[in-house]
Amino acid sequence: MKAQGGIDSKLKKYFSLTEKAIDKVKITKKLNDNDKKTANDFLKLSKSYYEDAKFFENKKDKLNAFAALCYSHAFLDAGCIAGLFDVKDNRLFMVD
Repeated sequence: MKAQGGIDSKLKKYFSLTEKAIDKVKITKKLNDNDKKTANDFLKLSKSYYEDAKFFENKKDKLNAFAALCYSHAFLDAGCIAGLFDVKDNRLFMVD
């Protein structure tokens, strides 16, 4: 079975999706200090992997760009699942 769309279309889609998610994510207000730190760490890691993805794309290293995007978005989803991020958009995040 052949995957739908090539890596170029996947990169375009997930760069857009992840950028929107990073811009939209908000840290949950009622967190203890340790959880706030964890939430900030998750968000920082997500942003760092997103920047890595752009770096790899500029180097024409599409596979590593896609992998970095996956990590970037995974940190956002993990933060949502753990209750660290206050989001409602189930198109951008793993929330119901």
